[in-house]
Amino acid sequence: MIEKTATPRRSDASRMRILEAARTLFARQGYGRTTIREIAEAADINPSLVIRYYGSKAALFANVATLRFEAEATLNLPRDKLGEGLVRHVMGRWEHPQQGPALAAMMRAAISSETAQSRINEMFAQQLQALFQSLGLSDQSPATGPLIATQLLGLGLARYVLKLPAVVELPTETVVAQIGRVVQSYIDAQ
Repeated sequence: MIEKTATPRRSDASRMRILEAARTLFARQGYGRTTIREIAEAADINPSLVIRYYGSKAALFANVATLRFEAEATLNLPRDKLGEGLVRHVMGRWEHPQQGPALAAMMRAAISSETAQSRINEMFAQQLQALFQSLGLSDQSPATGPLIATQLLGLGLARYVLKLPAVVELPTETVVAQIGRVVQSYIDAQ
């Protein structure tokens, strides 16, 4: 019997071009200022194909707005180092050449669009829940996760989205130590 290999469909290449164009434009311009027409133009396809493949701008955003903490490295940390470990890890995600701009786009979109905010809230909640379960923190106070989220999201907003000079200029180790101490206090409060 001859084994058949799947041949890529032309639509697969079009879908990939759409996703890449959307990812780039959402990161550069934000959700609100990016249009289906601009995405189609950047992908060199007809705008009707964007709608055909993804249904709407919101659905397309949901496909490109992905949040992955990938915090497996923090699993091996002693409990008393989790605060600093989480902050260091999150800063690494923000400073990653692909993840950083995507996170900034997601944060900007969440500020300006209820549709994007809903998607990002859902992803962030799932990721935090999975992360806290992995770290053995899921049985703690219901306030622990949300309080940690305020620190991590606030850091991301101030340092990487708004790029407040006083925050950007802080050495990484200072940020890790100071915010890590606050995050650790939430972990230790249990």
